[in-house]
Amino acid sequence: AMKINQDTVLRGKKVTLVPYTAAHVPRYHEWMQSEELQRLTASEPLSLEQEHEMQRSWQDDSDKCTFIVLDSERWPGQAEENSMVGDVNLFLTNAKDPTVGEIEIMIAEPSCRGRGFGKEATLLMMAYGVRKLGITKFEAKIGQENEASICMFKKLHFKEVGVNSVFQEVTLRLDVSDQERQWLLEQTNHVEEKSYTELKQPAGVLDT
Repeated sequence: AMKINQDTVLRGKKVTLVPYTAAHVPRYHEWMQSEELQRLTASEPLSLEQEHEMQRSWQDDSDKCTFIVLDSERWPGQAEENSMVGDVNLFLTNAKDPTVGEIEIMIAEPSCRGRGFGKEATLLMMAYGVRKLGITKFEAKIGQENEASICMFKKLHFKEVGVNSVFQEVTLRLDVSDQERQWLLEQTNHVEEKSYTELKQPAGVLDT
């Protein structure tokens, strides 16, 4: 199951990825009231209770891996809810081929867009998928009008492989050859993997 990342923190330069927990739901729910984000993520607004149920099911789901994207400058230090900038997901959608991962990135905080947060978060997730989940092929499905996102994936070596005019969606793909794997690991060699439990509760807090 995808419980694999429940204690994993991936700390990059701009962003830090942490597991999606109940504590993140209120802010996430607030973001998803935005019509623009609903359009970009092709999702329906849920009630707060539904969002909590969704978070619980995602945590237990065997074919999804989800991280919340935090601003590395703010966390640790500030409350996670105030440091959240978006989320990144990896879906293992192909039952016949567990090496295919569909990747999704959302930078929900408008002030954090266009600053390379999405790119680093995507690279961190891809490297994690390659190292820990045995992914060798990535796919991304993006709304045709979301040019910034399409452009970003192309910079990460994805190639456009199809357009679905019904869903107005572009499919991009990356096959992780040895060369691509090498590139990916070089791009993310600054990343530190840490324990979420330890970072959340700094030493000394529990001794009182």
